[in-house]
Amino acid sequence: MSRFSQPDPELTHRLSRRGMLGVAAGATAAALLGAAATPATAATDTASGAQGRGRPVLPPGRLGIQLYSLRDKVSTLGFGPVFAELEKYGYDEVEFAGYTQGSAGPITLAQLKRLARNHGLNPIGSHVGYYSSDPNAYTFAQNLTKVLDDAQALGLKHVGTAAGPFRYGSTVDAWKRAAEDFNTYGAAARARGMKFYQHNHSEEFSFATDNPKVRLYDVLLAETDPDLVYLEMDIYWAYVGQFRFSKRPDGSPAPFEPLNYVLRQPDRYPLFHVKDGESDPSNPYGYRMTDVGDGDIDYQRFISAVTRLRGHRMAHHWQAEHDNPAESFTFARRSSAHLHSLREKC
Repeated sequence: MSRFSQPDPELTHRLSRRGMLGVAAGATAAALLGAAATPATAATDTASGAQGRGRPVLPPGRLGIQLYSLRDKVSTLGFGPVFAELEKYGYDEVEFAGYTQGSAGPITLAQLKRLARNHGLNPIGSHVGYYSSDPNAYTFAQNLTKVLDDAQALGLKHVGTAAGPFRYGSTVDAWKRAAEDFNTYGAAARARGMKFYQHNHSEEFSFATDNPKVRLYDVLLAETDPDLVYLEMDIYWAYVGQFRFSKRPDGSPAPFEPLNYVLRQPDRYPLFHVKDGESDPSNPYGYRMTDVGDGDIDYQRFISAVTRLRGHRMAHHWQAEHDNPAESFTFARRSSAHLHSLREKC
C-alpha cells in the first residue's frame, strides 16, 4: 500500500516558484502533491511516520532521477518533453544513461545541457560502460578520453559505471585488478574536476570464489583509492545483496547492513539510487521492485541517518529509479511526492 502523505508546503512553494501557472499546471501539481488524498491514505501516512512537522528528510535541491527509468519516454518524446515533466514533479537533477534520444531524433551535447538547465535540472552524473571486447566501444576501458570529454561538455561533476568489477573474474586478485582500472579512471576524472563512481547491483556483495570468507565489495573498498574512486549505492540492490549474501557459501552467518557501509565512509558515497521493493522471501532476490513509497525499504530512516551526519546534509545526491516501471511518468511523479513528504522523527 502506498504511504504518501499530505501536500508538502516546501514542494508546493518550489513548484509554484518554477512557474506552474494555469489550469493544466495546477492539475498536475494537485496530482503530484496528493491533494485528493483519501482519509484512508492519510491515516496510513500518519501510521507510517511519513507525515509530520519535522524537517524534511530530503535536502533541498538534491532530488534527482536516473533517466534509464524514463527511457521509453525519452525515445518516443525526446529529452525536452521529459525534462518538462520532471520539472513539474519537483526534480532538481538528472543522471544520464546515454545521451541520444533514440527514435526521437539526434541532439547535441550542448543542446542537451541547455535543455536540462532550461527546465531547472542539474545534470549530476552519467552511467557509461566499463569495458568491451569492441575496441571502439563507448566505455571507460576503450575510450576514456571521449567519455570524459562528453561528461565535461555536459558539465557533469560525476561520471561512472553501473558495471560490476567482474572484468577479470570473481577472485580477490581479479577484483584487485579491476580496482586498479577504477583508480586509473578516477585519476583521469579528477584531473578534469570530476568524480568517477561505481554503481552496485547485488552481486558485488557476494564472496570471492578463491576465498569464500571475503566479501567482494570489501575488496573494492579496500583496493580503490578513496580520493579517486567513489560509490553510488543502489540502496535496493544493496538490500537484495543483504538478503542473498548474509551467509557464506558454507552456510556460516555473514550478516551486514548496507547503511553501515555509508556511515563508516560517508565521503565515498556522493550519489545514491533510491529504488524501492516489497519484501518477498519467496523471490530469489528477496524483494519485488516497486515505485518509491510502495515498498518496504525505510527511506525515512536511511536518508535521515546519512544527512544527519555532521557536514553531510547537502553532501549527497538522491536519484529515484525503477528498472521497469509500469508507467514511467507515474513512477517519477509518485516517487517525488513520497520522498518530499518524508519528515525526520522528532
